Amino acid sequence: MINLYSTQIESIALHRVGNKNKSEGIFLSAEPFSLNDETTGLLKEYFFKPFREKEESYFRLANEVDVEFNTLYKIASEIFEDPATLHSGSKKIATHLFEQSNHPHIKSGEVYVAHLSGVMLDNVKVDAVGIFKSELKHDFLQFEEKGNNLEILVQQGINVNKLDKGCLIFNVNKDEGYKVLSVDSNRYDTKYWLEDFLEVDVLADENFYTKNYLKFCQNFAKDVVLPAEDKQQEVLFMNRAVNHFAKNDEFEETSFLNDVIENPELIPEFKHYKVEKGPKYSIEDVSNFDIANKAVSDARRKIKNVINLDTNIQIKMDFINPESAEKFVEKGWDEERQMYYYLVYFNKEEKS
Repeated sequence: MINLYSTQIESIALHRVGNKNKSEGIFLSAEPFSLNDETTGLLKEYFFKPFREKEESYFRLANEVDVEFNTLYKIASEIFEDPATLHSGSKKIATHLFEQSNHPHIKSGEVYVAHLSGVMLDNVKVDAVGIFKSELKHDFLQFEEKGNNLEILVQQGINVNKLDKGCLIFNVNKDEGYKVLSVDSNRYDTKYWLEDFLEVDVLADENFYTKNYLKFCQNFAKDVVLPAEDKQQEVLFMNRAVNHFAKNDEFEETSFLNDVIENPELIPEFKHYKVEKGPKYSIEDVSNFDIANKAVSDARRKIKNVINLDTNIQIKMDFINPESAEKFVEKGWDEERQMYYYLVYFNKEEKS
């Protein structure tokens, strides 16, 4: 889990990188950028807001031969060892980005490279190297008094509410390629940012396995539980699955299946489905791992516990305890109407 509220920008460099394919150049600042209180506050919000709002999916710097050959790995290592090299390192980073900016879709923009301190990562304070890029320019209005009239000046600038691209390289797990977070608001050129510039692999940690296993369960519920039983059981299965993850620190698949799947006939179906679909989620050979609480909370927010009926009625089963759903909601068949029904028990109606 990451917390950036106490993070400080220790130093920062600013450059401009064009599209090499369009014969646009590169501008490297001679000196580091001098921060003041106003720009520091503005840049911290601009840089960090996307990472606070983004689901945490970590990467690691990599290379097909060895991580030592990853350009950013070498530069980040130098900065972590001696933060005074931030500006010289930032020039190398901007030049490396320029060399990868050769697709016609890639936009020119400003590149900010910062040395950050006070990042809370998994409750441990670490430093980090931040690399950010602003690409899209927006029109905005300025006003100027000329005599007795107020004039409008149309100018272009950066929307500081939306960072186009960014990454944080945390000073942990150096031997494995550090721990990296990336954001990209403009997904038309994601390949060049992640694969060509950063050169990263997905970090298969507890967050990765927790998130992917729950996504796998969600698809199993939709593809197998729903056709075999009904929508109520699909919803209840996912409630039980998320609750199992929430109340345990470690995942063990046999214990999970016994706790979550009430219909024994579905257990072999689950195992078969894992053989077939597991590789898509990189969990085909995974049956034990530590559980990441943040990933469980993110999954719970995204799961839709709603039953949509063809009579334009929705039943939202917002239960933390799935036993409550079985206790307060019953499904049946009405012979006279030849229709299914749900019987819902309650004490009183709550005011909205």
